[in-house]
Amino acid sequence: MFSGSIPALVTPFRDGAFDEKLFRGFVDWQIEQGSSALVPCGTTGESATMSIEEHNHVVRVCIDQAKGRVPVIAGCGSNDTMVALEHMHHAKAAGAAAALVVLPYYNRPNQDGILAHYRYLAANNDLPIVVYNVPARTVTDILPETLGKLAELPTIIGIKDASGKVERVSAQRAACGPDFCQMSGNDDMALGFMAMGGKGCISVTANVAPKLAADFQAACAEGRWADALALQDRLFPLHAALFSDASPGPIKYALTRVYPDFPNELRMPMTWPSEASRKAVDAALAHAGLV
Repeated sequence: MFSGSIPALVTPFRDGAFDEKLFRGFVDWQIEQGSSALVPCGTTGESATMSIEEHNHVVRVCIDQAKGRVPVIAGCGSNDTMVALEHMHHAKAAGAAAALVVLPYYNRPNQDGILAHYRYLAANNDLPIVVYNVPARTVTDILPETLGKLAELPTIIGIKDASGKVERVSAQRAACGPDFCQMSGNDDMALGFMAMGGKGCISVTANVAPKLAADFQAACAEGRWADALALQDRLFPLHAALFSDASPGPIKYALTRVYPDFPNELRMPMTWPSEASRKAVDAALAHAGLV
């Protein structure tokens, strides 16, 4: 079972290549600041612009640097079932605790196709799977009753829910049982998500505010809702600003403000955030007390 604040790690690039040295230090900082697990090579990590070899290398480096201090949930998703399985094989060999597997994008499978995708992965690799539902990016949506069928499989253990529908937490508890690990994929909705039975958040904001995000999750887990609300109020402008332009542009800009020597590179077709977005991030960082 995963819980708490889990950053969906950005991938630093310098002169077009993965900056491994900086990334290793960034992993250490995340753990020292209270992050309870790490997710390399998710959407925020720009996995869509990595080769398979580079993707697997970033996962290996993350696991190696974490050194068992926290679990690593490796991004393994693809719209090609066989590519997703290849990522899972590499992640398991590297020592990942689980695979984060996004719903197949672009192909737009129906619910039967979604079931077939995850069942095939589970049948051919025993690495625990966290389903990642983000309809705004994939177009495809997994319904609670479909997720309930997947939850019957022993290695499908949870969901990163970025559906934007907080009521899904209750529907999925009913379909999958209260022990199925539900994690929010939306920082701005995490307070309501946790109150309804969530276990944590796979977070963009935690990249730049790991201690505050960890404190927020601890307050929720301990039922200190007034403290959680105060932290929500402190972080909410940042949650919004980090999506004021195409992600991960704003979060990479934010890191250049708070993390020493963080490079300002994104891979095309992603571009540097607009001036308006940068100003929103600046104001939000100040509001949160981070600059």
